[in-house]
Amino acid sequence: MNTARIEVLGNAILSAMEAMKIAPERAQRIFAEHGITQPEKDAWYPVDSVLRAYRDILKQIGPNTMKAVGRNIPKNAEFPRGLTTVEQALKSLNTAYRMNHRGPGGIGGYHYESTSARAGQVTCDNPYPCPVDEGLVEAIAERFKPKDAFFIRLHHDPATCRGRGDAACVYHVAW
Repeated sequence: MNTARIEVLGNAILSAMEAMKIAPERAQRIFAEHGITQPEKDAWYPVDSVLRAYRDILKQIGPNTMKAVGRNIPKNAEFPRGLTTVEQALKSLNTAYRMNHRGPGGIGGYHYESTSARAGQVTCDNPYPCPVDEGLVEAIAERFKPKDAFFIRLHHDPATCRGRGDAACVYHVAW
């Protein structure tokens, strides 16, 4: 996947920094090392710089922080309006992804498929680290879960993982 000319909206960077509130100076330093200082919500930044920063955060701080980054993305990112159900929200992930990224070429995405009345799977074939997508999918599902659902179950399918070099990760979601 060639991401050289792809850009991401600054709100994604702000989500990452907000998720790392216990170490804000460290977050700022890591992004600054990749050319991103003083990010602004409506400005566009090279996705390659963001990906390198995310990989450094994953290496230096760990997957739980990256999952927190993913969980925080819905607080700041652009999403389609009028969503009321888990299924609508999960289907909208790909649209939201495109609302927050721009540039030529393929950037992968999020692909939802219903597997039963209260379950589905999301295939993520984008360049972001697995824990970011895990946190994002979980947060979106929790935000729109029905009142009679006690919790969201999310399971990363071990058969496919970008962390091992596969083209996609698949997350099974039930509510």
